[in-house]
Amino acid sequence: MENKDNCCSLKNNSDKKGFLNGIIYGLLPHAFCIGFIVFSIIGATTFTVLFKNALMIPYFFHFLVAISFIFATISAIFYLKSKDCLCFSGIKSKWRYLTILYSVTILVNFFMFFAVFPVLANINSGSTTAQYQSQLKKITMAVDIPCSGHSILIIDELKNIQGVQDVKFEMPNNFEIKYDPTVTSVEKITSLDVFKTYKATIQ
Repeated sequence: MENKDNCCSLKNNSDKKGFLNGIIYGLLPHAFCIGFIVFSIIGATTFTVLFKNALMIPYFFHFLVAISFIFATISAIFYLKSKDCLCFSGIKSKWRYLTILYSVTILVNFFMFFAVFPVLANINSGSTTAQYQSQLKKITMAVDIPCSGHSILIIDELKNIQGVQDVKFEMPNNFEIKYDPTVTSVEKITSLDVFKTYKATIQ
């Protein structure tokens, strides 16, 4: 009877704890990619080289999504066990906590893929002057990346080509590239090693 009472008496801060745990366990698996983005922005090339090796794995981010749900589940198990509710009736009594935990985990993943990654991928785009823009040529390239998280890798590789002045990412997998035709060419752009893993097609 004591365990049952513990399961049925919900504390006022249980939903808050579920919300906070959902954010923590939703963001933690993406710390690797967030680090890559931060180091790319500040130009810490030593660190970005290490991150690139992981981003060359096509389904790296799908693995991170799975990890986020594993972390959420581990969090739920420890929480339920601490409340003596690790049973079917206990799960039913803590449905609010579990709903918040998994909902936030899902929302964080969607937010990262459909908002954060696309915005941060384009954070440095459009930096060329209007006068110089008239001398540039533009191509649109579709790259077979599995998700928007890999857009940072593609942009970083393209911007390392001398003559490429600007790259803009558009969901789901398009890259608008502006380049100086006197310095580089479409052939040089499409010959990057990264496109051996992620196939590129000129639109």
